[in-house]
Amino acid sequence: MFFWFLMGLKCILESVAVKRIMFIALCLIGLTGSASAYQVYLSCPESVQVGFPLNCSVDSNLPAGTAFDLVFYESVYLESPFSSMSFVIRGDHATLYQSFGTKGLPGGPYKVEVRFSGPEEGKLSSDSVTLRVPELIDRSGEITITSPQSQAFDGALRIEGSVTRLGNKGVDIEVRGQDGFVYGPQYTSTKVDFRSGAGVFTQRVAVTQAGTYDVYFRDAEGYIGMKTFSVIAPVTPATTTVPETTAVTSNPTTTPPTPLPTTTRSPLSLVTVVAALAGAVLLAILVARKH
Repeated sequence: MFFWFLMGLKCILESVAVKRIMFIALCLIGLTGSASAYQVYLSCPESVQVGFPLNCSVDSNLPAGTAFDLVFYESVYLESPFSSMSFVIRGDHATLYQSFGTKGLPGGPYKVEVRFSGPEEGKLSSDSVTLRVPELIDRSGEITITSPQSQAFDGALRIEGSVTRLGNKGVDIEVRGQDGFVYGPQYTSTKVDFRSGAGVFTQRVAVTQAGTYDVYFRDAEGYIGMKTFSVIAPVTPATTTVPETTAVTSNPTTTPPTPLPTTTRSPLSLVTVVAALAGAVLLAILVARKH
């Protein structure tokens, strides 16, 4: 009886040991499966001001040679990309960076997504992040510009206008040209328009060349918007060059004068003629006498 008790206890212990071994094996399998899953982390700022670049990065442990696209969509719900950039993972698994331009885009939420052309997406870990929804901030509709946005170059850019409901709180103005920063950001006082409550500003910014200038506005609440000005170089009248002409003096062709007709002279001399006439007269007289 005691023997069978010992045999039953042995079977129970062996059964518990087997279960523990199986449980540990399953845990190891789970850990192995989790470790083999690839991880991708897309990072983008939650918001960015319209006109400034949207800078995103991608970190991953994807194997070298893996290709994917980083796509910037014009809407959270529409599959209409503004731009897309293709990447290939290199052996060093360095962080990949991509900037998307936002100039001229309306404010609101947008979508940035990591998209794979192969089966890699199905192998990603559950904590991977392949989608971000940044927001573009734009209050440019609150800005009214009254100075010409196309101006002739005279050494200064005139920036005049108003901001809705700003009153006399002032506004920060920043100017960027084709070579980078030109002015500011600099606080500019505003005068309240009592009819509308808007804040009226005026500022002249020195510029050294013609070109396109982006002017950024901020108030105490943050970024308002951006307006673009064009400074046009003065038109230089074209100088007409009259080619110099050298007077060439040519010797006039001398036409020889027409020779006077040659007078034919009688070969007989004057004495001979007189003698002949005298002889003729004498002969006439003699003939007359005979008759």
